[in-house]
Amino acid sequence: MCGIYGAIALSSAPLQHREALDEIGEHLRHRGPDAHGIRVTQRAALGAERLRIYDPTPAGDQPFSDPENCVWAVVNGAIYNAPDLRRRYSDFPYRSCSDAEIIVPLYTDMGPEFVLELDGMFAIAVYDANRHELTLARDRAGEKPLFYTYRGDELWFASEVQSLLRLPNQSYALDVRSVRDFVTLGYIAEPKTMYEHVRKVGAGCRLTVSVSGSKEHCYWQPTAITEGPRSSTDQATTLESLISTAVQKQITADVPVGIFTSGGVDSSLLAALACHHIESGPVNTFSVGFAEPQFDESPFAEQLAAFLGTNHRTVIADRAALTEALDFIVSRLAEPSADPAILPTYLLSRAAREDVKVVLGGEGADELFGGYPTYLGHRFAPYFQRLPGSARALLERVTSAIPVSLESKVSLEYLATRFLSGASLPLADRHMTWFGTGAGAGVLSPEVLNQEYEPPDFPEAGDTIARACLFDYQTYLRDNLLVKVDRATMLASLEARAPYLDRDVSGFALGLDSKLKIRGTTTKWLLKQVALQWLPRQLVLRKKRGLSVPVATWLNGALRSDVDRLLQAERIERQGLLHPGNVRQLLSEHRSGLVNHGRAIWAALMLQYWIERWVPERNE
Repeated sequence: MCGIYGAIALSSAPLQHREALDEIGEHLRHRGPDAHGIRVTQRAALGAERLRIYDPTPAGDQPFSDPENCVWAVVNGAIYNAPDLRRRYSDFPYRSCSDAEIIVPLYTDMGPEFVLELDGMFAIAVYDANRHELTLARDRAGEKPLFYTYRGDELWFASEVQSLLRLPNQSYALDVRSVRDFVTLGYIAEPKTMYEHVRKVGAGCRLTVSVSGSKEHCYWQPTAITEGPRSSTDQATTLESLISTAVQKQITADVPVGIFTSGGVDSSLLAALACHHIESGPVNTFSVGFAEPQFDESPFAEQLAAFLGTNHRTVIADRAALTEALDFIVSRLAEPSADPAILPTYLLSRAAREDVKVVLGGEGADELFGGYPTYLGHRFAPYFQRLPGSARALLERVTSAIPVSLESKVSLEYLATRFLSGASLPLADRHMTWFGTGAGAGVLSPEVLNQEYEPPDFPEAGDTIARACLFDYQTYLRDNLLVKVDRATMLASLEARAPYLDRDVSGFALGLDSKLKIRGTTTKWLLKQVALQWLPRQLVLRKKRGLSVPVATWLNGALRSDVDRLLQAERIERQGLLHPGNVRQLLSEHRSGLVNHGRAIWAALMLQYWIERWVPERNE
């Protein structure tokens, strides 16, 4: 695991601002505090801040190169099939036992196509001195980030945005289209970022850059994956084997490994399989506990730990700890996050880092196997649409009469209101309404609404559930959940791995028939059949809750002064991104308890925190 960075000159002129490399690396050091390395020529540079996981000796420090110093490579992440690739290229003079070094002989043999052979989570940069060409690549799901910016006749890249902002005279110009993504969806769809001059390398893509130009090629096409019909028994057996193998690969490291658990089926299955494969002693498991009982899942995680015999630790995320995490994150990340779960995830990561350097988590299971209640909503929406207008109006009146609760995690009123907000819409609009922040375009200013805007593409092939799952895999998972986990864990210098996003598990899941994902009102049906072989029935079949934070009450309580300061009408009007009157109306309704606008207000507040810290020209 590393923070990687570097540059390439796209003309015959030498690189400018090579002195900025050290400062760029310094702003990535939380990703890799164990070692620092830079290779520089007149026209190219590669750097890495290393977290030592495989071969934790100086021999494994990056960058790596071939004996002739013609091919250099830096890697952020983990290459799970590195042992197999090492055997393929056994005659290469390796200087380490690191998984990252395999990239050099693999690239020498295959060129930019090397990425097709990799099984892992990664962001990689390879510089070919003979061709004066830079290749940037990301893993299939987008677990590891990689950003780039053009500075005249140069391209600079880095693992996080804030390091690129350290370049002399770097523009902070806002990409106004991304504001619409962030406020309404809660994330920024790649390749955009919040900065006009910074872009993301696409997940499952490689970008080749040279003096003759640049070209991005997507080597992973989840829409093209199909699977022939098989019995549910065969599918369950296959899935169990694939997940077990993925866990076995991903618990392999030269440092201690643990599991983030919630007591839910996804992480619990991973913990059970990890206990099966690790024979050297108790597995370390970690969970978050909240003071509010309706948000606290730690008792379920503790029951799991007792069942499996793990060495378990519960990290308490009370208001003081969450406020501390909020202050730290908004000051350290040059990307806003509308997912409040980044706060307890950071607290959990910071505590886990005292015992382990690597953790496994359940990201990807809901998107790949059909775990969100939203998918059930899509099943029921056509029935609602066929009701007479009078019946629909009656349902809306009944729903509006249910008392609003700001303290419940997912109240009946909230679910019903959310369902009715999108049930009459076409599939794509309905899904983005349900999965969005609830803010709506009305909270945006004319400056934002007048920008040419294209929402993320919604898949056209497959049934309703298949299309919704694939959309979430390609957007919500990639641009929100994985960003949250990567940044929160890396701020604590902790490597997070996601076995459900294993190359083979993902390929299998993307080809599954939707009837094996949702059966009746049971979500993740096939995955639960596997889990029942390893876990108590009551744990597998308990109601999904998910990691969330009591923001609805927090906005009216401990954060009230910040909300009032950052969302004041004069400030919003001066910045020109939000509609001051409509934002104040949301806040007024939320404060009165008439409507729970917690998610929408949180997104607006996170935007304001970010502008205050990272966009100086909008604060003038």
